[in-house]
Amino acid sequence: MKKSIYATAGLAAAALVLAACGAAPENEDPAGDTGAEGVDQEFMACMISDEGGWHDASFNESGYEGLTRAAAELGVSIQDAESTDPAQYAGNVDAMVQEGCDLTFGVGFALEDDIQAGAEANEDINFALIDSAFSDDEGNPVDLPNAKPVLFNTHEAAYLAGYLAAGMTETGTVGTYGGRPFPSVTIFMDGFVDGVAGYNDTHGTDVEVLGWDKESQNGSMTGDFENPENGYNTTQQFIADGADVILPVAGPVGSGSLRAADEHEGIMVIWVDADGYEQPDNEAYGQYILTSVLKMIGNSVFDTIEAAAAGEFDPTPYVGTLENGGVDIAPYHDFEDQVPDELKSEIDELREQIISGELQVDSPSAVEVG
Repeated sequence: MKKSIYATAGLAAAALVLAACGAAPENEDPAGDTGAEGVDQEFMACMISDEGGWHDASFNESGYEGLTRAAAELGVSIQDAESTDPAQYAGNVDAMVQEGCDLTFGVGFALEDDIQAGAEANEDINFALIDSAFSDDEGNPVDLPNAKPVLFNTHEAAYLAGYLAAGMTETGTVGTYGGRPFPSVTIFMDGFVDGVAGYNDTHGTDVEVLGWDKESQNGSMTGDFENPENGYNTTQQFIADGADVILPVAGPVGSGSLRAADEHEGIMVIWVDADGYEQPDNEAYGQYILTSVLKMIGNSVFDTIEAAAAGEFDPTPYVGTLENGGVDIAPYHDFEDQVPDELKSEIDELREQIISGELQVDSPSAVEVG
């Protein structure tokens, strides 16, 4: 069966889990005296990371930034549970229930089963799940009145990144890999491959993509989201095969790609989720980051908390797109003067074409909007 049976483990077990929670010091005094009009000041918003943890320079960290922003600007209280192993997810959900959370976020596709089970077992508590919807044992969609999917059509922004990569490559070969074949991972890879194909069609080029076959939905996966060495080894192989632009879709595993880029001439990396150039952990490698495919996770978390704390929780899925600003690509930073103006203009035009519907981009993992 897809779902595991969920039952609260009791206050003693919850206390043990919470002893490992709140890894980030900001939680100690989250709200201060600030507060927003219409917001319940006794509201508690909570969040559970996946195994990547809060300092992944990617989607966990972005989600956590939205949580702490809500504490600072809305005056709500917050709690968090940082997972280091998937076996902790169910216990962390239970810990948030026992803590008295009004709204609990799970960050990442891997928490689907446990967040859904928690929502089904606690109908008076609201939940939200970043990067996944809910489903039954057969994989059919399930709507829950107290659980909100927070999703992102990142293939739209990844198309722009693929077009950029094809326009910047000097070798005629680019590459992409994922952590695990989750829809929230492969959707980036689909868009990237299509963007390269779009550039080839427009310019009569033949740029090759290593690591992903969109038609078969099969490609290069490191098998995890936590070991940078796997990203390093995968990138070294791509470089050996001629690739000079790499898109890792594997959270902190992508830092291995940056390390590999540092050992070779002319290698560029495209980060995902957050702006990799702005992440402190990537500070030494900013010169290799061409751009990033952004998911505005922090904004979606803040908005969901604000609505819930004002008594207006809505389980309707949030879907980030280019049109609503939920996804995009980051600035070119150190590559600003290296990306040709003509290529920049093409990408800006493509963005508008996707927003208007003139250019249709797709992925089996895309979410229907409207």
